[in-house]
Amino acid sequence: MLLVQKYGGSSVSDVERLRKVAARVARARGRGDSVVVVVSAMGNTTNELLALARTVTQSPGRRELDMLISVGERVSMALLAMALQELGVPARSFTGSQSGIITDTSHASARVVEVRPDRVREAIARGEVAIVAGFQGVSREREVTTLGRGGSDTTAVVLAAALQADECEICSDVDGVYSADPRAVPAAVRLDTMTLDEALALAQNGAKVLYDEAVAWARREGITLRASATFSDTGGTRIHPGAAPPRIVAIAADTQLARGPLALLDKLPAPCVRAAGPDGVLLDRRNLHAELPGLIPAATVAVVGARAGSDPTVLLRILNAAGPDATRWRAAADAVVFEVDPARAARLERALHAGLLECPSA
Repeated sequence: MLLVQKYGGSSVSDVERLRKVAARVARARGRGDSVVVVVSAMGNTTNELLALARTVTQSPGRRELDMLISVGERVSMALLAMALQELGVPARSFTGSQSGIITDTSHASARVVEVRPDRVREAIARGEVAIVAGFQGVSREREVTTLGRGGSDTTAVVLAAALQADECEICSDVDGVYSADPRAVPAAVRLDTMTLDEALALAQNGAKVLYDEAVAWARREGITLRASATFSDTGGTRIHPGAAPPRIVAIAADTQLARGPLALLDKLPAPCVRAAGPDGVLLDRRNLHAELPGLIPAATVAVVGARAGSDPTVLLRILNAAGPDATRWRAAADAVVFEVDPARAARLERALHAGLLECPSA
């Protein structure tokens, strides 16, 4: 079995955790699996590097930002290779460019256009664990690029597709996909299985376990994903190809948004834009690398599920569950999305979960 595993920054936040990840990878290899590992930067490294750049200039160039923040993943990959070698497991680390991750030229928000993982395949054939720096690639103009928020997930999925892996496991500090954020909704439950269509709708509406670019690639290529906790054996959530059943699957809240004037639309990279209309543009602040004037904090709470917004009966149930907070909303086939003040998001998330997923008629 060929397994691609991705470990987020919290999983490798310090040397102790990094050694535990090495032991986990070694166990998988001990079961007879071939393993490719994708790693994020350790802990808060990327944000620290961005802050460091702003001590030099408040408007850092996107090319130089890519050169700077790509360092974090390289540190992780090299240290993890050393930790595996210390356990007697042959391992070799590769940067994004060495792994054949070819992107377009959009610095800080590049899209993968091609994958040529020849060196990774060679490492697997030698019996080595290949460790790849996530979040980064190289453009056809031979420039270092980064993939934007969730880029390490994307790296893992595109490699899994190119290598025809049996499964791509996304490991983090969360043991799967939940029906809502358990920190805001204590009654939320972990989902054992879900479809890639459902996962994509959740990711597009702010669910934090998975990222939309990665899930979209998995859906297009038919890659089975598993969302697991790095340091737990619960089994996580299996996310598979196939048609989504007609159900409400989960509630997703996103409080890291902002609303600005429509004039900003032409000045922003695509990953920053969540929605646009005559009343302005809704932005994802996590993909902004510079301060913009005139932004108003915003949040969305989405009800996700097949036919959520296209079946009038289901839509009416959703609006009734939202109650007085249902003042600004939009509906699509697989989601109904409410825009609210960030301070009201958790209350609406709890109300929707209680009304739609905790009652027998849901």
